[in-house]
Amino acid sequence: MPNSLALAKSPYLRQHANNPVGWLEWGEAAFARARAEDKPILLSIGYSTCHWCHVMARESFENAAIAAQLNHDFIPVKLDREERPDVDRVYMTYVQARTGSGGWPLNVFLTPDLKPFFGGTYFPPEDRQGRRGFPSLLAAIAGAWHDKRADLVAEADRVLASLRDHYRNRAASVADSGGPGSTPASSTSPSSAAPIPLHEAAGDAFERGFAHLYESFDATHGGFGGAPKFPRSGNIDFLLRVAALQGGGATETGREALRLIAETLRNMIQGGLHDHLGGGFHRYSVDAGWFVPHFEKMLYDQALIARNLLDTARATGDERLAWAARGVFDYLLRDLAHPRGAFFSAEDADSDRTPAEGGGHAEGAFYVWTRTELDRVLPPVDTALVCAHFGIEDAGNVPAELDPHCEFTGRNILRQSRPLAETAVGLGLDPIAAADRLAASLERLRAIRASRPRPHLDDKVLAAWNGLALSALARAAVHPAACLADKRPFYLEAALRCARFIESELWVPARRVLLRSWRDGPAAIDGFAEDYACVVAGLLDLHQATLDPHWLRFAEKLQAALDARFWDEAEGGYFSAPADTELVLRLKDDYDGAEPAASSFALSNLVRLSILQGEPASNETAPALAPHRARAARVAEAFRSQWSGAPHALPVLLCGLADLLAEPAHVI
Repeated sequence: MPNSLALAKSPYLRQHANNPVGWLEWGEAAFARARAEDKPILLSIGYSTCHWCHVMARESFENAAIAAQLNHDFIPVKLDREERPDVDRVYMTYVQARTGSGGWPLNVFLTPDLKPFFGGTYFPPEDRQGRRGFPSLLAAIAGAWHDKRADLVAEADRVLASLRDHYRNRAASVADSGGPGSTPASSTSPSSAAPIPLHEAAGDAFERGFAHLYESFDATHGGFGGAPKFPRSGNIDFLLRVAALQGGGATETGREALRLIAETLRNMIQGGLHDHLGGGFHRYSVDAGWFVPHFEKMLYDQALIARNLLDTARATGDERLAWAARGVFDYLLRDLAHPRGAFFSAEDADSDRTPAEGGGHAEGAFYVWTRTELDRVLPPVDTALVCAHFGIEDAGNVPAELDPHCEFTGRNILRQSRPLAETAVGLGLDPIAAADRLAASLERLRAIRASRPRPHLDDKVLAAWNGLALSALARAAVHPAACLADKRPFYLEAALRCARFIESELWVPARRVLLRSWRDGPAAIDGFAEDYACVVAGLLDLHQATLDPHWLRFAEKLQAALDARFWDEAEGGYFSAPADTELVLRLKDDYDGAEPAASSFALSNLVRLSILQGEPASNETAPALAPHRARAARVAEAFRSQWSGAPHALPVLLCGLADLLAEPAHVI
């Protein structure tokens, strides 16, 4: 019999509706039950396209014995991190502070008043190689709750106090900096040392941020760092800004910044991270070479990577990048588009294999190919061309060390192994004829793949991610690349439809609130700071593309709502969640990861609004005469200790800081 999640809006929660676990949604009903029954809460956080969430569900949450244990000793609560990023952020912060790592599924044990006292990510269904299995863990925690509760509560209070002190001290370091236009002196300097002006601190941060990316750059494969390797679109944004500030190719630093970008994007496009048949990009690569992806496809990745491709193509004139962006938009408009103009959230990494492929459920099943399949559906000369160009092998092309669960045995991931002209010469083909044959072959494979079982579609609409998609489409609608010329009207219409959906379905004018989520109607979840910031960014790009003042007015309304609900008047910057929540910690996101922090986008938005409203350009202007610019300066100051101490952690915020310090005509 289904549990209470059968009535949820979230696709992730509904995936667990038939678990024998008596899941409850996050909310007062669950909290009240925990208090009434005097039981700890197991909070299990994930999202619908998460591979390891599926694994733990199959192994543990569908296991009757484990479910009985959970139901007896705990109040089990399921939460979709994409619907409630505020809750996820709090408990992820706790787990990372306690264990040094994080991820999903995120499983955290809470007191009835929501204080965490133990947590981790994936737990196996039995003890393995010295690692405690989930049933053993549940028994140990239930026993400790009964016998050593005071110790658990004391530990929870200690960790929360430590986290609060950490954020309070960081805020204090900003308060001691001397206010806008200055930065704190070094701890080794006399207390009377003059504060460092903002523009000097920013210049130093840009130099050190570039140095960090330069040193961590993978000279073989592009990208930054090793495996697993994520696109990290914020790094590309930052390097583009470095190149622009250095005069593009006119200086060595500018040339080097553009080189790092070009090599990263080229390798991403050629690798298995890129869907060579359907367009778009997978979430990350498990190896350093962009070869074996984790196959889920997220809306935010598509939008941010498309922006990278468009902006780099504009800066360099490289049409190949614009062509790759065109493929991203083909994917968005074909596979992620809601009929009313919004965009769905994601597609899963896992899907069913066809009976001819042996059946079963596996990661990447929709995307991979056997050599036998290609021989069956393509003429021999075309099979030879496809195999040579994409590195297809009879025994499969995925090394065993990159396939620990043997899901890709005998199968191939499409990866461009060499330039097409080189492939053609090797096969004795004319390069132009080879290009035509390859295009026809890919069209044939695309049609065959479409008949396979598709990965699960997470069909909820999220405000923030739709704001990013709106931004990318609006930029594409006015992009000068020749290969986009025939598509520009379609991109503009798609951007307009997306903006109209946000305005009609997610904006509540009576409350002046943007809603977070929509699925066959709005969910009862108010938006978070990232929702407002991302949608404002998209609306400003749409206004730039159309010059329609309506979209500027709507952006102003959303910015005012963001300021009213999330602004920290005492220290500056934006909290991730509003004040009227049940959270045990109220945080400001200070890391530009896969998704940039809300304050990072907001800083750039405020500068753009200041320019569009004709505010004086000087950062010394009285706040009353330039309210947007003054608030932007306070955002920069609020996070100064972070971006001055670790500039590579906030590359998008540094781009906004460059906007703040630039002449208005130079703001992108």
